[in-house]
Amino acid sequence: MVNTRITYMGLELKSPVIAGSCGLNREIETVKKLEEAGAGAVILPSLFEEQIENEIRELDEQSAMNSYPEAHEMMEYFQRRHVLDNYLQLIKDMKAAVSIPVIASINCYRYGSWTDYAREIAAAGADALEVNIFYLPSDPKVLDEAIRKEYLMIASQIARETTIPVSIKVSTYFENVARSLRDLSFTGIKGLVLFNRFYSPDIDIEKLEMVSGDIFSHHSEFHNSLRWTGIMYGKTDCDLCTSTGVHDGIGVVKMLLAGAQAVQMVSSLYTEGIGAVQAANEFLQLWMSSHNYQTIDEFRGKLSQENIKDPAFYERAQFLKYFSKYKH
Repeated sequence: MVNTRITYMGLELKSPVIAGSCGLNREIETVKKLEEAGAGAVILPSLFEEQIENEIRELDEQSAMNSYPEAHEMMEYFQRRHVLDNYLQLIKDMKAAVSIPVIASINCYRYGSWTDYAREIAAAGADALEVNIFYLPSDPKVLDEAIRKEYLMIASQIARETTIPVSIKVSTYFENVARSLRDLSFTGIKGLVLFNRFYSPDIDIEKLEMVSGDIFSHHSEFHNSLRWTGIMYGKTDCDLCTSTGVHDGIGVVKMLLAGAQAVQMVSSLYTEGIGAVQAANEFLQLWMSSHNYQTIDEFRGKLSQENIKDPAFYERAQFLKYFSKYKH
């Protein structure tokens, strides 16, 4: 019988399939069903730094006391405290309800914010903390080195602030992705999650309005995570976890072969239901059995860049090689 147990960030997981951070994971009954479906861990919905700051500004603008600095500071403190206390209670309730690891999540975009709460999140019982650094470098005046420095400061500070394992969920918006991921892995964090997914803008050409694009990922979006997982396998000082575009067991197996320690699923939980986790686990077990693998470590990273005969397969230049075959 195959064994799908793995270790991620020092946590023992019965499966590499993780229910990624989303609104579904706010409900205890849903997380219980995810555990029954075989999820190795669950990541709670994120605390959004930017959203809470916007709420504080709105309250401040509506308040008759907004001319008093002390009033603004008091409102800001109690708003943050209220949101944090609710989140800490969610962690406690979830830990009491399930036995799989419960990973808290913070969505931040700058150094210095939220890091003080890392200790409280650990004290509430969270098994680990995923920090989603959601920063879109849209200002052309901001240098890439400044962006890297911000990431490194956030990662280092939060890793110091808590005793539980910390993972950093990042985007690909770096001038040198490989160097940035490698440097982040040496900040004391235990995991890198590749990658976060930004909401996509779209345009309604009839109403002449900006609208939201697809909120769910597509299967084809997994290629970027696959590429960088395969490239970075064996080059970091922490575990690699993949996210975005993994909708089924085939995607899970591919990410593990590239070198991922664990794989997150989100969109398929909405589009296919919680059964998507069970189906992914069943496919993984059948695939392992048919290829005579007893444990995931026997094949994890087998098709990473460092383990394949032609490492250029992961490089962009390979794209030109394949399309050069087609003639008009």
